[in-house]
Amino acid sequence: MKLPNDGARFCANCGALMPTVSEAGADPMIGQLIGGRYRVTGVLGEGGMGTVWLAMQTEPVRRRVAVKLIKARATAKFDETIELSLNLGVDPKHADQMVRGVVSLPSGSGRSLRVAVFAKGAKAEEARKAGADLVGAEELAAEVTAGKIDFDRCIATPDMMPLVGRLGKVLGPRGMMPNPKIGTVTMDIANAVKGAKGGSVEFRVEKAGIVQAGIGKASFSEEKLVQNVKALADAVAKAKPAGAKGTYIQRVAVSSTMGPGVKVEPGSLLG
Repeated sequence: MKLPNDGARFCANCGALMPTVSEAGADPMIGQLIGGRYRVTGVLGEGGMGTVWLAMQTEPVRRRVAVKLIKARATAKFDETIELSLNLGVDPKHADQMVRGVVSLPSGSGRSLRVAVFAKGAKAEEARKAGADLVGAEELAAEVTAGKIDFDRCIATPDMMPLVGRLGKVLGPRGMMPNPKIGTVTMDIANAVKGAKGGSVEFRVEKAGIVQAGIGKASFSEEKLVQNVKALADAVAKAKPAGAKGTYIQRVAVSSTMGPGVKVEPGSLLG
């Protein structure tokens, strides 16, 4: 037997590669548990290695096992992005339950971000030296107003906010509006630019109470992805709003661009 991408060939407890059922000398039955956390749900067909069975995850696994599984399933011809999704016990409709922040991933994000900086004078020069892709003031604001947004992250000095504030209708819906709470409105322009270019990731809870962010690429080593998972989870945990009641981190999953998600034990994120 061979398990397809939405099945499992790793031990759900230790992450070790498991023998297939055919290798173990038995034929699986529909409903049989594999590795204690995957249940056979059907037959996909016959392949070069024998019968290909479908399996559904029934129980979450620890973060390191989840990363191992996701890396094994990321078989696309491009370097897939690995994402972490956390379902939180908050209602973003209430102002005191909003979750938002920024985290510097220890192993980087694997993305090459274009950074725009609203600044003048010495701060504008500081931004250019730090590697900002676009630097300006009124002329940059005019481009944004015209719909030309050739950047992924926007940073501004405090004195530029009266100008940048007029761009709220354009930048706001895209999640690009500079905000002092996440370090994108600052006088420390150099570090803000270097952080954005080097792996800082912004996160913000969606309407359904979900925080989702990229934590690396499939080409990253298992250890680097595990470190990034912990860094993002720590940041989200520290951003717990005062209005949140009950269990804060309720459900967690990790996935790749083209692959199915793997449920993760919430308790394994921060340990």
